[in-house]
Amino acid sequence: MAGRLGAKLRRTRESLGLTQEDLAKAVGLSSEFISMLEIGKRTPSLESLRRISGFLKKDVGYFVQEPEEDFQTLRRDKKLNREALAVIRRFERYCEDYLKLENLTSRPSEPAPLYQNVTAPSLAREERNRLGLGDEPIRDLFALLEISGLKLQRLPIPEKAKLAGLFIHFEAEQAGFALIDGSQSLGDQLIIAAHEYAHYLKDRNAGPILDNPDIFIEEYLPLYHPREKFAQTFALQFLVPPEKLNHLIQKEIHSRTLHFEDVIFLKRYFGVKTSTMLLILHRRELLPPHRYHEYSAVDSTSFERSLFGDVSGEEKVPRGKARPIASDRYKILGVTAYQKISRKKT
Repeated sequence: MAGRLGAKLRRTRESLGLTQEDLAKAVGLSSEFISMLEIGKRTPSLESLRRISGFLKKDVGYFVQEPEEDFQTLRRDKKLNREALAVIRRFERYCEDYLKLENLTSRPSEPAPLYQNVTAPSLAREERNRLGLGDEPIRDLFALLEISGLKLQRLPIPEKAKLAGLFIHFEAEQAGFALIDGSQSLGDQLIIAAHEYAHYLKDRNAGPILDNPDIFIEEYLPLYHPREKFAQTFALQFLVPPEKLNHLIQKEIHSRTLHFEDVIFLKRYFGVKTSTMLLILHRRELLPPHRYHEYSAVDSTSFERSLFGDVSGEEKVPRGKARPIASDRYKILGVTAYQKISRKKT
């Protein structure tokens, strides 16, 4: 109970923008005691819990009742069809196995900070600085997110499931997981992964978050919860930092007009899809609306292949041929656990 109570206390306090010192002063307890409560190393007396609950405007039962498990919530969601539920069951098994491997190897990942009261561009900038990325392209986003606390599985998702991504957080273990549609092109998978990372950094206490494919289409985005626009803005700025983009245009492209070959050069540099690069340039007013629509109609795959001899991040794997991809960290933990068990047997 102590761990569950502590997690709820921290989540409630942070949602109100309070520090541990603020809460401690308001309820007449020490900040050290509040800290110990939040990490599950102390259990409050009934009187202390009443004072904390009263100040936070919560019932005492809120902090002590058993919460509904997030996957159970998803299983009861009437909007999910049979195909989506089958994918979610596979993802649930992956999450359970991952946590078991971390427990067997005593190697839980360090959670990233939880951000509050921050804009999407500033969050992208702060997180890049925290991770030491500067403004350079991210070489391996999937590996980066894994070591930053968000565990990933790329799984081919049937089109009928109407699911592109899913974020879920295990409160007791402080572990975040994201499911990414592995049937999408690599460029789309990168956007989905960065989008789910925003949910991890800011929305991890909001319960499970399902992202359907329409969320990643610009004209449909305003129809969804504001957190989706936040996550998408974060994703674009996290993958393509504005400062570096402006620097490249000024240094390498000596023209006020961006030609289509310039767009292809920029997308290859940052490792994103052509459509993503066009959207970013349009959003940042580096490409006028008429040219954005003109370039969006170009067969970018053929153009890129004729110019560079290959195509980067655009092509989808046929859904029948796509295979589940466990993360590199998951595989390493599996090998480590196997070795540990083998040594015990001998």
